Amino acid sequence: MSETTNPTVHIETSMGNIVLELDAVNAPISTANFIAYANDGFYEDTIFHRVIDGFMVQGGGMEPGMTQKETRDEIENEAQNGLKNVRGSVAMARTMAPHSASSQFFINTNDNQFLDFPGQDGWGYCVFGEVVAGQDIVDKIEKVETINLGGHADVPGDAVIIKKATIQD
Repeated sequence: MSETTNPTVHIETSMGNIVLELDAVNAPISTANFIAYANDGFYEDTIFHRVIDGFMVQGGGMEPGMTQKETRDEIENEAQNGLKNVRGSVAMARTMAPHSASSQFFINTNDNQFLDFPGQDGWGYCVFGEVVAGQDIVDKIEKVETINLGGHADVPGDAVIIKKATIQD
């Protein structure tokens, strides 16, 4: 069996830097999807728009002011891949529909087993990577004060901006 190098992503935020390692073997669709968005510059100037202390931080689809960006087609849910929603893992965000993930992702700040396959809906949420550096930044983001804004709850009162997401070779 040949060694596969998992891609890493350097995420520059207004609160500091986070480095993710993606799992191209166990979550190839989600990994390729995330890389495509990053390479297109899609994540630049988006925000972490949903932050719940003790649960997760979510971003990758909204601009400051809660304006939603137009995305590519939704992807297949790979939550059956055996990866778990544990602290520091990165998963695809989606609606109630199992195969509705597009650009949004979240970083678990706690062990959230209820999100693992089969989850509460027979599907769960697909983990496709993990934080390998900058967990302290994720922890800081998790603790920001949140407000209700534009019909959305748990929005950071002071925007936490994703300045850039760069794939590292």
